[in-house]
Amino acid sequence: MRTFAYDRAADASTIASALAEGSTRVLAGGTNLVDLMKLGIETPDRLVDITGLALADIEWNDGSGGGVPGLRVGALVRNSDLAADPVVRSQFPVLSRAVLSGASGQLRNMATTGGNLFQRTRCPYFMNVDTACNKREPGSGCSALDGDRRNAAVLGASQHCIATHPSDMAVGLAVLDPTVTVVGTDGVREIRFADLHRLPESAPERDSTLRQDEWVTHLDIPPLPPGARSTYRKVRDRASYAFARVSVAAVVVVENGVFTTARIALGGAAHKPWRATVAESELLGAIPSRSGVIAAMERELAAAHTFPDNDYKLSLLASTVASTVMSLADAAADEAATR
Repeated sequence: MRTFAYDRAADASTIASALAEGSTRVLAGGTNLVDLMKLGIETPDRLVDITGLALADIEWNDGSGGGVPGLRVGALVRNSDLAADPVVRSQFPVLSRAVLSGASGQLRNMATTGGNLFQRTRCPYFMNVDTACNKREPGSGCSALDGDRRNAAVLGASQHCIATHPSDMAVGLAVLDPTVTVVGTDGVREIRFADLHRLPESAPERDSTLRQDEWVTHLDIPPLPPGARSTYRKVRDRASYAFARVSVAAVVVVENGVFTTARIALGGAAHKPWRATVAESELLGAIPSRSGVIAAMERELAAAHTFPDNDYKLSLLASTVASTVMSLADAAADEAATR
């Protein structure tokens, strides 16, 4: 066992300076970090436990009393509490369903919103310290390139890493366009969710755009457009406690028989939650149809790079997006017909 120091943060003011000192990690639920420490993948010299901080609230502002309308979610909100929150379930069902698709109930009771955002990949070569992995040990190589690539990324990968991002919650958040607030030694800054995670490029060891001294305090989710419908769909090898082969988060608004809003995010496809912006642009103003969504996804996936092991993901992504988007569009059409 590798020894490390353990501290409980009494207040938020000292955390950034502790992170800036060196090999220090923030500890919340520990559902990912502790596993990685047991395997020798993460070897921090110090853990700073932040679970005593007042960051476990979910606050809805409808705008009637002033301030920016939307939902504020503290970094220490447990995944189970987030999924069960009445406002999340009614206003952002895509998020509730994404969270409930991840892990087991016991893990969701421990895992936090802030920690879930920064899960490390479950690529088998990253998880095995006896194999070469640029994400775990920069410059060592990528064993996955000539190994098991069934769950490898098809979008945005590089010759240095073909791993995928594991979070369901992050894919659900990607279509909600939240703002993430972080604190560092230079103060507070806000990051667009789309800019929080990064593609591997030549530095796959960096999962996010956070600086070494920064940590997340909360995120703010703006209201969805009037008439919006949203959902999350996950395709996996077994019914529970399995990471996505592919997943889809979608938000749509249909007015006068055409898409006026179309947001699509893909999981199991890239090093980060992938916003399908090409497909979204193709669908705006279009009449909802399965063939139209498939065509839009074919354009989205035109830049994909696959291996023989994972080329199944292209058709699976297209069909899953089509089924997900059309389920929302059909529900909107049924409601309009009954008015």
